[in-house]
Amino acid sequence: MRSAADLKKEIEKRLRNYLSRDKNGIRRTLLNIFVKTKSMTIAETHAKLKEKFNVSYQSVASMVGTIASKIGIFHVIKSKDNDQNCYRLKDQYADLVARIVKTT
Repeated sequence: MRSAADLKKEIEKRLRNYLSRDKNGIRRTLLNIFVKTKSMTIAETHAKLKEKFNVSYQSVASMVGTIASKIGIFHVIKSKDNDQNCYRLKDQYADLVARIVKTT
């Protein structure tokens, strides 16, 4: 079993790799939004990103889903009526994400 420190290093590596492919700054902006707000739905995130970027709802959903499943820094909160899921930045990774977004 991996220790918490090993897991954090692995997530940092995945996050840096994910951001290294960020050509126009949209991924960095997306992560900044979650650092500031902690929790949002796809629709709310899309509305925020639409202010700065020409981005589709599907591409925002794809980015958030990738971050949640592949990187593992989001917690998915399913609504009871299956309307919209809410994505929340996990508390243990908030400082790490904020630091990486500022430095890369």
